Amino acid sequence: MTVCSAAAGRSSTAQPLFQRRPSLGPSTQRAAPQICASSSLEEALPSKSGLDQVAEVLTTLFPVWVCLGASLGIVQPAAFTWLSSDLFTTMLGFLMLSMGLTLTFDDFKKCASNPVPIGVGYLAQYIIKPLLGYAIATALNLPAALATGLILVSCCPGGQASNVATYIAHGDVALSVLMTTASTLGAIVMTPLLTKVLAGTLVPVDAMGLAVSTFQVVLVPTLVGVIANEFFPKIVKKFTAWLPLVGVVITTLLCASPVAQVSAILKSKGVDLLLPVALLHVAAFSMGYFLSKGLKFNEKTARTVSIETGMQSAALGFLLAQKHFADPLVAVPAAVSVVCMALGGSGLAVFWRNRPVTDV
Repeated sequence: MTVCSAAAGRSSTAQPLFQRRPSLGPSTQRAAPQICASSSLEEALPSKSGLDQVAEVLTTLFPVWVCLGASLGIVQPAAFTWLSSDLFTTMLGFLMLSMGLTLTFDDFKKCASNPVPIGVGYLAQYIIKPLLGYAIATALNLPAALATGLILVSCCPGGQASNVATYIAHGDVALSVLMTTASTLGAIVMTPLLTKVLAGTLVPVDAMGLAVSTFQVVLVPTLVGVIANEFFPKIVKKFTAWLPLVGVVITTLLCASPVAQVSAILKSKGVDLLLPVALLHVAAFSMGYFLSKGLKFNEKTARTVSIETGMQSAALGFLLAQKHFADPLVAVPAAVSVVCMALGGSGLAVFWRNRPVTDV
């Protein structure tokens, strides 16, 4: 992925999650501020094989798999409760590793050359959304444990699901990946800090424990992936074509497992929990989009910021809630967030996919 020069005047092509190859979908002309996956169409790799195309189709159906997995987790929780805490942590780490394999150190340097969209997304992720979570929890007078869980989810970084949703919505996938990376790295400090500040008066918050867990699960695997891609690009390139589908499978399991583990609570109190979590996501999607439009970002960038703001790593929130909070109810909002995030993100993606980008 390279940052395109504003004077280049070339069109950009979205690329799938975890994959550095350009997609087969339509391209739209780019206007600054804009980040695209390659600096020229001549850099495009050879046509994909039939198997690669099948993998891409299955990847674009990602929201469907997540919704099906979450539904099955409620109806048949035993299908996913086998996912132990240690295995859950390992799979989440592998997901971060997969994201790291799509990046190089140059990508981080290029963030500095056009930081405005990434900076706006970062502030939306760690200022707008946490404040929304706190405001909703306070306004609805949620019990302390559920309020803490909602705030914890609102303080989590962007999730890999946002990259797939951006791809489907004809947004800027490279920008989405870089925004996810920026918020992921920031989560080491911001997630425990904001949770401590906003929820510390409700229940005891182990900020240091949250930071250590986030460091282990997020930063280390991501850096391993970046280093591997930097020094062994030929080896990484051999299997990156199938990483998107592997990521979809893992993410589906990571989304279905939390739902299955709290299925009894969701069946009895799911309706009451749905309103605050749904409000959080709807407000975040909307504010991300209209904030971008107010700053005169083009449509592709506005769609990307909206999706990044509305979709976060609920799986990470669930893991942190399980490991660092004694009350099991703290983890419930993260499980509900999995469903709301998938439905909201996939709905927007399908809505925007059928509406071409007309601004240049």
